[in-house]
Amino acid sequence: MMTFVVIALMLQLASSLLAQIKQTRAPKGITETPRVSILRPVCGLENNLEETLISTFALDYPDFEIRFCLAQANDPALPLLRGLIAAHPLIDAQVLIGDDHISGNPKLNNLVKGWAAATGHWILMADSNVLLPRDTLQRLFGEWRADTGLVSSPPAGIRPIGFAARLECAFLNTFQGRLQLASAALGHGFAQGKMLFWRKDVLDGAGGLAALGQEMAEDVAATKLVRGQGLQVRLTSRLFEQPIGARRFAAVWGRQLRWSKVRRLGFLPLFLAEIFAGVALPMLIGIALMMLGVIAPLTLMGFVAIWYGAEYALAKASGWPATAVDVLAWVCRDALLPALWIAAWFGNGFEWRGNAMTAKNGPALAKS
Repeated sequence: MMTFVVIALMLQLASSLLAQIKQTRAPKGITETPRVSILRPVCGLENNLEETLISTFALDYPDFEIRFCLAQANDPALPLLRGLIAAHPLIDAQVLIGDDHISGNPKLNNLVKGWAAATGHWILMADSNVLLPRDTLQRLFGEWRADTGLVSSPPAGIRPIGFAARLECAFLNTFQGRLQLASAALGHGFAQGKMLFWRKDVLDGAGGLAALGQEMAEDVAATKLVRGQGLQVRLTSRLFEQPIGARRFAAVWGRQLRWSKVRRLGFLPLFLAEIFAGVALPMLIGIALMMLGVIAPLTLMGFVAIWYGAEYALAKASGWPATAVDVLAWVCRDALLPALWIAAWFGNGFEWRGNAMTAKNGPALAKS
């Protein structure tokens, strides 16, 4: 049992270090600036929506177009989009409205018209709640290599309001973000639906957007599609930020449960290993060893300090939330991980934006 605790701690330290190393690797410079089509699916008025969408217009890149995609003409975000376009007349931007049912995934159905209207050979699909810094396209192109099929980025949660929002950041940043960055540092990247940067022919050659509807989530399908062509998914060195704002606990739980089910159905071997993630199991074993007199209480306290100290160092270096309250959120997250893992085995369905989703009728989830 002691061996398991030591191995768990070593993996925690190694993943935190690898994530930091990945973020220190500067992307290569670019010498060409081909036209890029930016597709941003929008559905309703979300936290900080105006701020995230305005960032699309401020990119420091000479040749890009923006296509905002709405499924319904009565979407409350439409006046905002039209106002932003009117305020930036020098930017090639349009709102496209329509819902083409190519799959059971509402986000893909919303994006079809944008993909068809794109004039660029390179396409960025970026969720509406992610900030795009001025050097977004340089960072994406900077990760492209001859064997690349897709460049992606998980979101980094910033500016949480309330403890539930900090819990959301705990899942996004020092758990999911850490593990994805560490895996990418080892050359094994996974797509994340928040940010998918394609060369258009890579996806068109595999069947287009409809091909992304063959799995529970478009990022699972994208990862398998790219690897199936003998290409790699690469992650940006620095994660793109998502202002979290206020959250409800039920919404955080529901979102994490959806993503857990997606991982179970999309990457079962990896999901099986998640039962060992977090500090809960090593901590229970440590308490048992302490009660048996195998280790001293001070040793157990040192174990916990080193475990979360590694996360704290990563969060501080990355510019992620890292206050004392955030450390408490990390502890609560780890306490929830076993419950999430167990709950993910019950049923293949869930609700997303009012849509009932099941694995039986195809894809499922547009990450939000």
